[in-house]
Amino acid sequence: MNTTHDMPIGNLIREWRTKRRMSQLDLASEAEISQRHLSFVESGRSAPSREMVMHLAEMLEIPLRERNHMLLAAGFAPAFGERPITDPTLSPALDAVNLVLRGHEPNPAIAVDRHWNMISANNAIGPFLAAVSEASLLTPPVNVYRLSLHPKGLAPFIVNLNEWRSHLIDRLRRQNDAVADPVLIELEKEVSAYPGAARGGPAVIHKDQAAIAVPLRLKMGGDVLSFISTITVFGTPLDVTLSELAVESFFPADQRTAELLRAMAAASPTRQPS
Repeated sequence: MNTTHDMPIGNLIREWRTKRRMSQLDLASEAEISQRHLSFVESGRSAPSREMVMHLAEMLEIPLRERNHMLLAAGFAPAFGERPITDPTLSPALDAVNLVLRGHEPNPAIAVDRHWNMISANNAIGPFLAAVSEASLLTPPVNVYRLSLHPKGLAPFIVNLNEWRSHLIDRLRRQNDAVADPVLIELEKEVSAYPGAARGGPAVIHKDQAAIAVPLRLKMGGDVLSFISTITVFGTPLDVTLSELAVESFFPADQRTAELLRAMAAASPTRQPS
């Protein structure tokens, strides 16, 4: 999907509407405008106001970055700021993220940007990074998809690699359906083509009816650690960078994993992640 600044606003609205699998009537009803008006906007016969662009973007649940593109396409200034993650004005938000990461210890947690590059991590991540044999995978920016699925990354340690790989790629594919980011599209192609990732067969779908989520099962030494994960985002961001920042937290899926994580934390209390 093309969202370049020079694409007419009507085309952008139509493409996003199609992406969301909504008819003109569906969107017009949600936005409480006439279908005729929406048709005129999409065809270029009517120029939408700034307020209308923002309203339609809200109804379509368009990411903040793309809302700025839509405003530019309609001839208006962007509504949302975009600062580099190192900008001092973002320090309070990053402090909050790091507080969440530290508070999750001894369980692992990471903060990532929109391309799944690691921004920060807590101390519990350190032992897992130490297991990675390919130094380039740990060279910033560290991409967690490459780190997880590369044959010289964590992939050799993932007991349920077929299942976890399918879960990650499906998540990436759904993200691409939502935002159509060229970098993420290339990342999906790359990790889908890693040699040996399928481990000799098709993806295995988790069949345990008692399971509440797809687990990540990692063999570390003589033990297997089992995790479930959650992703947290800022609830009401007004900055593009913050809107694309996410924290992925890993929780022990069984008592043995919880005990091992506590033991690992006690053994290396001052370890810092790479």
